[in-house]
Amino acid sequence: MRWNLRLTAANKGIWKASELQRSLADHGLVISAGKMSGLWSGQPVSLKLEDLDVICVVLGCEIGELLIPEPQNVARPGEDSTVRAAVGSPAPAPAVVPRRRDGRSLPPM
Repeated sequence: MRWNLRLTAANKGIWKASELQRSLADHGLVISAGKMSGLWSGQPVSLKLEDLDVICVVLGCEIGELLIPEPQNVARPGEDSTVRAAVGSPAPAPAVVPRRRDGRSLPPM
């Protein structure tokens, strides 16, 4: 998924993160400056569904305008991800390796 908040806000006439932050606060969603910066300029690490509802109401948009699916980035198990990458596209993200929180290793698969 690609996060598309900035372009969606611009299409609705909101050009600054602080402007959106004030509008969200008017609708009961108070966001810190740090979290707002992350929402505005990057890909959010986490976002509550209730918060997403408020963002959609403030911007007058549908969820599909904020979250753009990228099915070409989904690899099937055992499939070589380098084959699926388009020429000129950024390098594929490294594989996620689960780790235990206590530092111990996981059992072999």
